[in-house]
Amino acid sequence: MAAVATAARHSARATRTSGRRTRSQLLDAASRLFRARGLADVALTEIAAAADAFPSQVTYYFGSKEALFVEAACRDVLHAASAVEAAGRRTRTRDQYARRLTEVALDSPALLTFAEALLLARTRSELRPLIARTLERLHDEGARAVEEHYRARRWTLQAPAAAVARGFWATVLGIALESAGAGGAFDLAAAQSAVLATLTVSATPRRPRP
Repeated sequence: MAAVATAARHSARATRTSGRRTRSQLLDAASRLFRARGLADVALTEIAAAADAFPSQVTYYFGSKEALFVEAACRDVLHAASAVEAAGRRTRTRDQYARRLTEVALDSPALLTFAEALLLARTRSELRPLIARTLERLHDEGARAVEEHYRARRWTLQAPAAAVARGFWATVLGIALESAGAGGAFDLAAAQSAVLATLTVSATPRRPRP
């Protein structure tokens, strides 16, 4: 009996591992296809084929193509946020900081897919919880990154870090949507100025406490 129980546990563990792998492969394939062509032009069967999976596995793991789109978009924008934070750490002045954050954020295709996911959730209430958790994480981790960077550079925050982070993401998402809707490239200098305004950085060093 013990041997049977052990074999059952190993089988269940292998099944979970295989399931996680398949799920990850579906997300990876969906991200590539959605970034290239958008939600409407990608078929569920294409995603399954690109992930070496069956179409039924897409609905098994995600429920629908739209739910898969939103999860892929949320995952990708969080990866983009990590790249933005890493780029900011390597800057020394407030202008450099604003420029690098702007460049790295707006260079990522994840912004547009996440914006599309936000609009999709407007009419699909079952998709909103994941969107809400992703926005909360973007804002929380952004606030932490801002506080750490300002403290290291001895800059003074003129607004709460949480408000700065929310302002940054609202600004870059808005710029990405505007440029996509107008069909042209964004003005980097204008985008940088808008981001710099949201960062509300004072370059005056704080006096050390006695």
